[in-house]
Amino acid sequence: MLSWALTFLIVALVAGVLGFGGIAGASAGIAKILFFLFLVLFLVSLVLPNSRPTV
Repeated sequence: MLSWALTFLIVALVAGVLGFGGIAGASAGIAKILFFLFLVLFLVSLVLPNSRPTV
């Protein structure tokens, strides 16, 4: 998921340099959403295994 966020970030940067503002804004927005989704899932995966009771 992080690789998809980086891919959309690179697309946004290239589109911004070439002057495609709409595509750059959309790609940056998607990259931001994917990054925060990755961050939330990463934090949940860190906390969740530690909350299980040991048998």
